[in-house]
Amino acid sequence: MDSRRKFLGKIGLTIGAFPFFNDSLIAAVRQADQGDPEAFWYQVQKAYYQTPKFINLENGYFSPQPTETLKAHAEYQRMINEMPSWFMRRMQREEKTRVKQQLAEFAGVSPDEIAVTRNTTESLDTVILGLKMEKGEEAVMTDQDYLSMVEAFRQKAKREGIVNRMISLPLWPKSDDEIVDAYEKAITKKTRVILVTHLINLTGQVLPVRKISDMAHRYGVEVICDSAHAFAQLDFEIPELGCDYYGASLHKWLCTPLGAGILWVKKEKISRVWPLFGDDTYGEDDIRKFEHIGTHPVHTNLAISNALRFHNTIGSKRKQDRLRQLRKYWTDQVKDLPKVTLNMPLDVDRSSALGNISIEGYSPNELSEYFHEKHNIFTVAINRDSVKGVRVTPHLYTTFSDLDKFVEAVKQA
Repeated sequence: MDSRRKFLGKIGLTIGAFPFFNDSLIAAVRQADQGDPEAFWYQVQKAYYQTPKFINLENGYFSPQPTETLKAHAEYQRMINEMPSWFMRRMQREEKTRVKQQLAEFAGVSPDEIAVTRNTTESLDTVILGLKMEKGEEAVMTDQDYLSMVEAFRQKAKREGIVNRMISLPLWPKSDDEIVDAYEKAITKKTRVILVTHLINLTGQVLPVRKISDMAHRYGVEVICDSAHAFAQLDFEIPELGCDYYGASLHKWLCTPLGAGILWVKKEKISRVWPLFGDDTYGEDDIRKFEHIGTHPVHTNLAISNALRFHNTIGSKRKQDRLRQLRKYWTDQVKDLPKVTLNMPLDVDRSSALGNISIEGYSPNELSEYFHEKHNIFTVAINRDSVKGVRVTPHLYTTFSDLDKFVEAVKQA
C-alpha cells in the first residue's frame, strides 16, 4: 500500500506539472509594460523554432507550438507510454477534466458545456449532422464559409431533405449592417439555422457575430459559429458572441499540438444534437457524449494546459493587437501599388492576422509559386469563386524584416 501511495504521489506531482516557463519571456512582459514592446516580441520570437529554409507566411493552416509546449507534449507522451493502460484506465478522465476546466475558464463558459475534439471540422460537423431538422427546413450559409461545413450541410440535404440557402458577402463591407442584412434577407419562415464564420479563413475578415446572432434569434433561428481562426487570435469570450453552437481548432492560434479542438453547446441545447458516434455512457444532456471518439492521443489534450499558460503570459489583447500590427505593416506598404488588390477590409475592427492579395497578371497559384520560387516565401493560393488571391498570414514569431522581404517581392512582381 505504501509503495502504491508513493507511486501515485509521484505521478500526481508529474502529470500537469510541466510549466517549462520561459523566464526571459516573463521578464520581457514587464519590459513591454514599461514601454519596450519590441524587446518583448523578440523574446516571443525566440520562443518558437522555425526552419531557416524559407519565410513562413502561411500560418493559417495551423500554428507551431512554442518550445515549452512542444517539450511538455513530448514529456506527456513519454509518461503515458511508460504506463499506457494504467494511465488510460485510472488517470485519463481526471486529467482531461482538469484541462477542460482550464479551457472553459479561458473561454468564459462552464466546463459542462464544452467538449475537447480534434478540430473545428469535427466540432461543427457533429452539430450540423447531429442537429434534428425536418424535411424542407432551411439552413443559411455563405460562399466564404469553410468547405467542410458547407459539405456537411450538403450531405444533410441529401440525407434529410433540408434546403441550403447560399448567400454572398462583400469583401469590403461599409458597415456591420451590410453584413447582417445579407443574412437577414435570406431568412424565411422555414429557416432553422444559420452558419456564421467568425473570422473568414480566405481573407481574414471578422464578422459581427453578436449582431447576426441577435438578429437571427428575433426570428427564432439558431446560430452555429465557426471560430476556427478567431479563438485565441481575437480577444473575446464565447458568450459575447450570442451564438448557440460554437466550434474552433486549438492547434491554430492557441498553438496546441496538432489535433485539438473545442465544441461548445448551450446547456439546454445539448440534448437536441445527436453525437457523431454512438455513446452509452452519458445522458442525452451531457456534453461528454460528443467526446466518444475511441482511443486517442491523450497527451495532446494534456498539452492544452501548457499552450494556455504560454498564451496567457502574453495576454489575449496584446496578442490580438500584435497580429493586427503585423498585417497592417505589410498592407500599408502595398495597398496603393498599381495592379495590387487587397481582398479584405483594412479597418482594424474587421481585420486579423490573415490577409489576401492579388496582383494583375498572376493567377492565385502562379502568385504563390512566384513568392516561393523567386523569394523563398511560403504562402497559399486561394482560388474560390468568391475570393481569388494569395493568403498571407504572419505569426507572433514573424519579424518586420520578414515582412519587408515580402513587400519587396510584391513590388518586384
